[in-house]
Amino acid sequence: MDLAPSATGLPTGDPVPSAPAAPPPKAKPLPIKALLEAAPSNIDAFLAHLQRCLQTPSGIDTCLLLACYSTRLTGTLLEYLTAPAIRRSAEQLLAIASSLPPSATLVFSSKAFPSPSVAAILELSKRLKAFAGLVSEGRMFLRLWGLIGMYFWARGLVFKLIASRRASASGGAGDGDDKSTALPKESLIDTTIAWTQLLSCIAFQSLENRAFLASKGVLGLDGPGQVKTFRWATRFWGTFVGIEIGRLLYEKYKRSSAVSSPASSADNKSVAVIEQEEREWTDTWRKSLARNCAWFPLTVHWSLEQGLVNELTVPALALVPGIIQIRDLWKRTA
Repeated sequence: MDLAPSATGLPTGDPVPSAPAAPPPKAKPLPIKALLEAAPSNIDAFLAHLQRCLQTPSGIDTCLLLACYSTRLTGTLLEYLTAPAIRRSAEQLLAIASSLPPSATLVFSSKAFPSPSVAAILELSKRLKAFAGLVSEGRMFLRLWGLIGMYFWARGLVFKLIASRRASASGGAGDGDDKSTALPKESLIDTTIAWTQLLSCIAFQSLENRAFLASKGVLGLDGPGQVKTFRWATRFWGTFVGIEIGRLLYEKYKRSSAVSSPASSADNKSVAVIEQEEREWTDTWRKSLARNCAWFPLTVHWSLEQGLVNELTVPALALVPGIIQIRDLWKRTA
């Protein structure tokens, strides 16, 4: 006779107990000792990298550009942050003054207005803006020799124009020289853009040099004349920037037309190489367009007597080309 199964051996419907959960891993302490030990080598590597960035005039200008407008933006932000506290203090003083009888005399203490913390922030803002102004003057001083580079720019354009005309003449003579056909032929639009930009830069640099040297007493020009000269210099710079934006859009149009044309596949390149070149070109084009689009409203602002944007927008816009250029410079000098 079979015995009935024990009640403990019957299924109860309860979930099968799983294995006990593993205890959570203990948080590893921060390797402060390792960080401290690696700090000298990291600082040394950073300074070595920075030194490589400062080995060329363009690298120096890029670093100064970032230093100038980052400190100016910080100083302006600190000034904006303290404005509500100063406004509240002024309102409190006005409320106290209005509650006193007309015969009462108010004596203000410079230690009580503004508060010590607000005064310290304002002092820091003042010093940051002074440093930004000093760096800006340093950049203008370094640009004094910019006309020399423009001479070689003009010389290159002249040589290119002469070579293009010689190539056209030799091609028309039908001498069968293949070298003439290998020379890149520039359109009238490209030539006009290049020469207009060159003349704009020459005018800008000449006027800026005159105004800057006059501000230091080297040339004879009064204060209003210096301001007017600086303003006209900025207008010529704005002309260059506006033309550069148009040139970039024109280059994008030409690039799109060339890629979509069947003749563009004549080169013996793989699809991967062509796509890589296209990505690199597009990345460079976007960064150039972003830089110039950030500079253009600033050139308009500095060329107008009343300005165009507020004090906070100026360094914020100028930091766009500063960040783009310092990233490219840091990558090139890695």
